[in-house]
Amino acid sequence: MSTRIVRLISRLTAATAAVVIGGTVLATATPASAAARNGVCETGEFCYYFNSNNKGSVSDFTGSVADYATTQPTCYDFKGAGAGKGKCIKNAAASVWNRSKKTVRVYYNSGYKGNYQDVKAGAKRNLDSALKNQNASHKLLGTSTPPTGCKTDGTNTKLPTTILVYRKSLNRVDRVKFKDYVKNVLPNEWKPGWSRESLRAGAMAVKSYGWYWALNSASKTSSGKCFDVYDSTYSQVYRPNSAMASTNAAVDATWGTRMTRNGKIMQAQYCSTNTACGHWVTGDWMSQYGSQDKAKAGWSYSRILKHYYRGIVLSR
Repeated sequence: MSTRIVRLISRLTAATAAVVIGGTVLATATPASAAARNGVCETGEFCYYFNSNNKGSVSDFTGSVADYATTQPTCYDFKGAGAGKGKCIKNAAASVWNRSKKTVRVYYNSGYKGNYQDVKAGAKRNLDSALKNQNASHKLLGTSTPPTGCKTDGTNTKLPTTILVYRKSLNRVDRVKFKDYVKNVLPNEWKPGWSRESLRAGAMAVKSYGWYWALNSASKTSSGKCFDVYDSTYSQVYRPNSAMASTNAAVDATWGTRMTRNGKIMQAQYCSTNTACGHWVTGDWMSQYGSQDKAKAGWSYSRILKHYYRGIVLSR
């Protein structure tokens, strides 16, 4: 793994008849067959709530749905008593309760596409800012065995669920949930008070850099334990429990987007300024302060990324 030398801060259609999940076929309910839903969140169901904090009318499900539809009488609606009853649920839910035995993934777009938020079995959650009143489909995920040893379950088209972080000062390797890792790196690499589009560009870079090394690292500690990244400026600065609201929002907003070059996840490197980057600025490095300057000038995060990283493709 290359050493990072100069750094800033000590650095997501109901017409689908069935869905294949975890090797099994899960029947997908259609609005016509959904009449049995009673607006009560019961054991084994995944439920949307019209209001935050699991309040208001309930819409309950036992399976995945690729498209909720948007008009009555064909849409999936809120059925329980309370605010929102009778409204179509698409782009109208604020919180969820997962009473199924599987993780449920809520998507921004129909067809299980776009930004998403995972809700673990048993969990009650308010939808993230990127998904609140922006929910268009959901999928029950199959139960899978987490990666062990040196393995990753990520690919160039699928995010890894975890990443191996070498906590050098503690002389140990931690397997960290990948999204938690990104959220606890970004505020240590980009200033949390910076403009939204700069933070989003940073979130993409931090995610892509970690994703690349989860797929490609062959590093081992002196005791022979494999790892993907250091927790320091040798890779990216990872500090548990350092996540902040502004940087979390940037990560959530860009989570369903990947950055590739020639079909492969890019090793998105970055440094503090163009001067600091020096001869490294060859289309593979982004200036952190430069991203902020361009965001203040009205550039979008995608434009910023394409300016610094040549030949990239941003896709969902």
